[in-house]
Amino acid sequence: MRFLQPRPRVCIVRPMPSEPKTPNRETALHDLDAPGFGFGFDDAPPEKRQLHKDRLGHRERMRERVLTAGARSLADYQLLEMLLFAASPRGDTKPLAKALLATFGTLAKVLKADPEALRKVDKVGDAVIATLKVAETLGEKLLRSKIEKKNVIGSWQALLEYCQGTMSDRHIEHFRILFLNNKNHLISDEVQQSGTVNHTAVYPREVVKRALELGATALILVHNHPSGDTTPSKADIDMTAEIVAAAAALNIRIHDHLIVGGHDSVSFKSLGLL
Repeated sequence: MRFLQPRPRVCIVRPMPSEPKTPNRETALHDLDAPGFGFGFDDAPPEKRQLHKDRLGHRERMRERVLTAGARSLADYQLLEMLLFAASPRGDTKPLAKALLATFGTLAKVLKADPEALRKVDKVGDAVIATLKVAETLGEKLLRSKIEKKNVIGSWQALLEYCQGTMSDRHIEHFRILFLNNKNHLISDEVQQSGTVNHTAVYPREVVKRALELGATALILVHNHPSGDTTPSKADIDMTAEIVAAAAALNIRIHDHLIVGGHDSVSFKSLGLL
C-alpha cells in the first residue's frame, strides 16, 4: 500500500477593488479641456507635461479673473483668447488671438471677417472659424432681441444699434431690408443683395415683390459703406427714389433709408432726402 502525500492547498487571493480616486482640481481641469480624457498624457515627455500644466494654470487664472472682476476687465486679445479655448482645448490660443487682431484690426472685424479671409491667417481652421461665427451670431441675436415684437419706430435707438452691429465693419457692401407690418413690428430682416467694396446692385421690383410675399406694409432700407464715409452717393439717392416709387404704387411705405459706416450712420429722412 502506498501513501500519497497530500497536495498543498493553493489559495488565490483576489485584490479588493480600490476606492475610486477623487480627482483633484488639476485633473478635473485636464478632463474638461482635453477630449479623450487625456489618454497618453502621463506617457508624454516631462517638458510637454509641464507645458500642459502651465497652460491649464493660465486658463484657470483667466477664468477666475472673469468670475471675480468680470469679463470687462479683459483686454480684447484676452477675450478673443478665451473664446478660442472652445476651438483649441489644449493649445495656447494667445498667439492666434493676437495674430487675428493684428490682421483685421479690431475684435469686431475679426468676428465679422469672411471665412475665406480668416483661413489666410496661420493656424486658422474650421474649428476657429465655427467658433468665431457662433460668437458673431450670438451678438447679432442679442441686438435683434431689443427690436423684436416692438414698434421699431418707437425703438429707434435700438434699431440704429442693431444696424450698426450687423452692418458696420464689412469689407463689401450689403443691402438689407427690414420688413414691417401695419404695427411697425419686424416681420423679417433680410440681406437682399451683396456687392463690391463700393457698389451693390438693387432691383426695386425684387424689393417690392419680396414685401408682398411677406405681407409687409412698410420697409426700412439699410446698406453699408465699407469706406466708413456715410455720405449718400447719387446712385444711393436715385436707387432710393426708384424703390419709393415702386412701393408707393402698392401702398407700401418706405420709412427710411439708413447708411452705416464705421461707427456712424445717417438717415435719408433726417437729411431731407425722403
